[in-house]
Amino acid sequence: MTYKIQIFASTVLLCLTLGCGNKKPQKTENNTFDIDTELTYCEQQAAKTLTLIPKDGKSLPRNIAPESQEWRFINYKDWTSGFWPGTLWYLYENTDDEKWKEQADTYSRYLTPLSVTPALDHDLGFQIFNSFGNGYRLTGNPEYKDIILKTADTLATLFNPNVGTILSWPRDVPNMEWPQHNTIMDNMINLELLFWASKNGGDKSLYDIAVSHADVTMKNHFRPDYTSYHVVVYDRETGEKIKGVTHQGYADNSMWARGQGWAIYGYTMVYRETGDKKYLDQAQKTAKVYLDHLPIDLIPYWDFDAPNIPNEPRDASAAALVASALLELSTFTKDSNLSENYVEKAESMLEELSKNYQSKDANSAFLLHSTGHKPSGSEINYSINYADYYYLEALLRLKKLKSGIPLTTSLITITK
Repeated sequence: MTYKIQIFASTVLLCLTLGCGNKKPQKTENNTFDIDTELTYCEQQAAKTLTLIPKDGKSLPRNIAPESQEWRFINYKDWTSGFWPGTLWYLYENTDDEKWKEQADTYSRYLTPLSVTPALDHDLGFQIFNSFGNGYRLTGNPEYKDIILKTADTLATLFNPNVGTILSWPRDVPNMEWPQHNTIMDNMINLELLFWASKNGGDKSLYDIAVSHADVTMKNHFRPDYTSYHVVVYDRETGEKIKGVTHQGYADNSMWARGQGWAIYGYTMVYRETGDKKYLDQAQKTAKVYLDHLPIDLIPYWDFDAPNIPNEPRDASAAALVASALLELSTFTKDSNLSENYVEKAESMLEELSKNYQSKDANSAFLLHSTGHKPSGSEINYSINYADYYYLEALLRLKKLKSGIPLTTSLITITK
């Protein structure tokens, strides 16, 4: 008995000295995470990528396969086409270097046809607002504004008033019961294009469309625990919900990591644009269930309910997306402890991504280990352009937050 007491006492002393359990390691003075160092890394990687892009007036980098250094290139029609020019605009914002401005302008203009052609699908916000939207924010170029406004009107043509949401895929997609109306959680991000246009010379109905979409999605996309379906299918005539399903997640009732990230990011943005507290509440509840299910290193598996965890692919893109969203969410959250927790979690995510997920010399992307579409066997453990975009966005947001600069304020404006 005495021996057991001695062992217990020794264990307690060791715990007091070193710390025990799953407690997150404390940051120390030896911690090497430095925002500007990581931003410089992004600049260096992007400079390498610029030398690899064909000078054909159409190619944009999308992804790099594992063990490869070669980008797969796409044209302006691909849903990810706005992330590369958007990344270049963020580099310009951070450096105020004209070379990044020139490159961002060049690659943004590749997407101009999207403003004068019928909508292929809902992704126009990802495409045009990431590129021309960031460009207009940083330069005030009236050409960019015209393109944004025209594209917002194009996106609005996909709105179905019977349902109250924007049609995501106007084509036959498996399990969507085409020609019924489908809406995916990703679509929340595209509402920012509509909000901005409605406040900057576009028709005021664009605001109403965005609010309607957010409301109907909030009503139908979420389960009682605030995890989200990837897709909801509606009767296109009556607007009634037919079913909630997945397309990129593990199962219809699973929590697909990036889909939950789109919800957190989307409702945070909708609160910013409307000031309606129900959206802030929704963002906080969707963030809570995401954070509560994360592994200890804060980088999610591609789906929280995937059957073979921990032997499942991670998704660095979801981590980068959510880190960026949490930083903005922290600025709206009145509870100081909760706000600080959002910042701490976001910074820890970025630190982990910087330490263990950077591509470095493996290829010229920023990050490794993103998962695009696991069920279809597509982009598993890839470097993907949207992971890089949100990683860079999150670093810039953290830099602004630590400097006391509003997240919507351009760093270029501050330095001039």
